[in-house]
Amino acid sequence: MPLKDGRKKFRVRYMEQIDLQLMVIPALVLIFIFAYLPMYGVLMSFQDYDIFGGFFHSPWVGFKHFKMFFDSPDFWNVMRNTIVISFLRLLIGFPAPIILALILNEVAHIRFKRIVQTISYLPHFLSWVIVSGLAMSILATENGSLNMLLENFNLINEPINFLSIPNYFWGILISTGVWKEIGFSAIVYIAAIAGINPEVYEAASIDGATRLKKIMYITIPGIAGVIIIFMILAVGDILSAGFEDILLLAKNPVLQDVSDVIDTYVYRVGIKNSRFSYAAAVGLYKSIISVALLTIANAIARKLGRSLW
Repeated sequence: MPLKDGRKKFRVRYMEQIDLQLMVIPALVLIFIFAYLPMYGVLMSFQDYDIFGGFFHSPWVGFKHFKMFFDSPDFWNVMRNTIVISFLRLLIGFPAPIILALILNEVAHIRFKRIVQTISYLPHFLSWVIVSGLAMSILATENGSLNMLLENFNLINEPINFLSIPNYFWGILISTGVWKEIGFSAIVYIAAIAGINPEVYEAASIDGATRLKKIMYITIPGIAGVIIIFMILAVGDILSAGFEDILLLAKNPVLQDVSDVIDTYVYRVGIKNSRFSYAAAVGLYKSIISVALLTIANAIARKLGRSLW
């Protein structure tokens, strides 16, 4: 009986929201076509896939390609680069938009605030081709603005080829990514801050709270739910260290030892060499680990009172 009542209530709610439900249908169709329908492609990771024979005429080999990846001499280097770069993005790139949102929230001059916000989120709309070109131009040995600045301050005697020194690559990659995405990512946190009741700030001001205390005890707790949700998603995406940015910035073969991550490895070893089954196996391994990390992060967040499911 309760089950029937639950179904009846669901149907009633569905019909009351029929206009909204109809708007969702095209999005669900697109997700099904481009996200769920291609999932049958993971079958090739258990086959010696033949492009002419297709899925039905390719021999099954079980976990052969997974074992090849684990036994590969590149495995530990690829995993190290992927985890380190992702961890640096999480450590530096994740709090950066939160800090920017908190700073902009404290700016009283509305026009100046809007100008800063606009300038900060514009790089998001630039492709990585343009951003990497700008980075290469700034870091160039000939007429590169960074080398010229360092020489003018007598900090170096001759230009440094930053993009050919492995020790500098991670710093360049992370700082470029933060510059590109900080403003756009901050929009969500700015919107969350705007949803906090202004009367809470007024009451805190009457009690003599400083700006710093308002940030610590009102603003940050007020957007904690949004921060936790984005943290869960970031942890689940920890094996996605990047592709376009690394591929474009790490053109020098000298940087391969510090730049080769799972996505670039799949492209370099799997796709370019037509080893489709091997590429599918590495991609499936990455997806399984990502789902596991997402589940663990969500379970921890649930204990804190906030979770995705």
